[in-house]
Amino acid sequence: MADVSLDQLSEPLRAAAARAGWTTLMPVQARAIPYLLAGRGMMIQARTGSGKTGAYLLPMVERLDPARDQCQALILTPTRELARQVTQEAELLCGPAGFRTVVVYGGVRYGPQIDALRKGAHIVVGTPGRVLDHLLKHTFTLEHLEMLVFDEADRMLSMGFYPDMKEVQRYLPPRSIHTCMFSATFPASVQRTARRFIREPEFLTLSSDHVHVTDTEHIYYTLPDMEKDRGLVRLIEVENPASALIFCNTRMRVHYVTVVLQRFGYDADEISSDLSQKDRERVLKRVREGKLRFLVATDVAARGIDIPELSHVILYELPEDVESYIHRAGRTGRAGAAGVAISLVGLTERLMLKRIIQHYSIDMEERDMPTDEDVADVVAERLTALLEARLRARDKLQTERSQRFIPLARSLAEDDDGLEVITMLLDDYYQQMLHAPVLQPTEETESTETPVSGSGEKSGSKRRRSRRRR
Repeated sequence: MADVSLDQLSEPLRAAAARAGWTTLMPVQARAIPYLLAGRGMMIQARTGSGKTGAYLLPMVERLDPARDQCQALILTPTRELARQVTQEAELLCGPAGFRTVVVYGGVRYGPQIDALRKGAHIVVGTPGRVLDHLLKHTFTLEHLEMLVFDEADRMLSMGFYPDMKEVQRYLPPRSIHTCMFSATFPASVQRTARRFIREPEFLTLSSDHVHVTDTEHIYYTLPDMEKDRGLVRLIEVENPASALIFCNTRMRVHYVTVVLQRFGYDADEISSDLSQKDRERVLKRVREGKLRFLVATDVAARGIDIPELSHVILYELPEDVESYIHRAGRTGRAGAAGVAISLVGLTERLMLKRIIQHYSIDMEERDMPTDEDVADVVAERLTALLEARLRARDKLQTERSQRFIPLARSLAEDDDGLEVITMLLDDYYQQMLHAPVLQPTEETESTETPVSGSGEKSGSKRRRSRRRR
């Protein structure tokens, strides 16, 4: 579909854009809005700060009905911060047109959220786990839903929200729902998720005039050489890749990085010429079976190794020759999917980075290294979602049994020694749950479960009967 300009939009949409102070549409808005106004099921490439929120909120002004006091749009986000940002923009764009927006996310009390939902909401924004909690509590319903938006779908999967996303799907009405997903990258897991929720998703990217899946995303971080090990851990904590091949230049460095990751609790192993044939075969067997999450290797040792659906390549050290960069980065983003190639660039490697960029004319994005505070925020949000999901899974007897520990929990929370005990338990649980491979959608999931968009009455009825039986 042709791009649209601000002048070509309807009067209500122009009025909403004026309220936000827009004088022109950003590229993702100009390209995506025609598809969303037409009700097309879309998978759209869009990074944070690209204007994607306005791209899906603005069509809601025209597609939803403020006279119907029902939830007509659900926007799922991976983090509380993004949920708050989306809500603020929804109130600005859609609020004056008569639409009420309610935000729900974990880690805070249910009471204020329940009160807001009971007052009525046309648009609900939230993280998958807390949205699911409210659906279970019957504090709102999706029976009248018209639009479903997944914002930052790739990050939502890396946060471990896929089981909650699937469970939310069970509460969708048994009819076609206009569904769209926004994602910075299109790895195979995100593509499968799109097909899980949209029968025939169309893929839209801003990189050309064609609707297709983009290639590898090239990113680099600059940091002191002596801080690379801690920087690698922080990146893995934030990115939480489903799988990664980590390149080093020497056997000694490969072993060092492997030990660092293993000591931190990650499922990591190494391939180098120092390994015996038996150990090498053991590692390769785990690679072929998709059971090893992080493989650390040199260029020579990694030859002939093919990791299916590799989501990330991490260059712990830049290669000693320019040509090797493409060989390393090309390990991800295969078979029409998109991957991420991350380079950790020491201060002594900046000249080599410049040579690589110039030689291949790569559009390589520099990012700031996550701080310890950034990691703490991401980990806290993931852990909250995991704990709330586990709480949902408990039956009445288990809930009753746990009541005996309420006095102890209060006592532990009141002094520093008790906080150390609680901190230890949280850390142990997080290590156990998050340092295992992240649960991702599989091809089997696609074939055995009915997508939302275009689903019929019969399949929806089956889902409801199945839920009542459980």
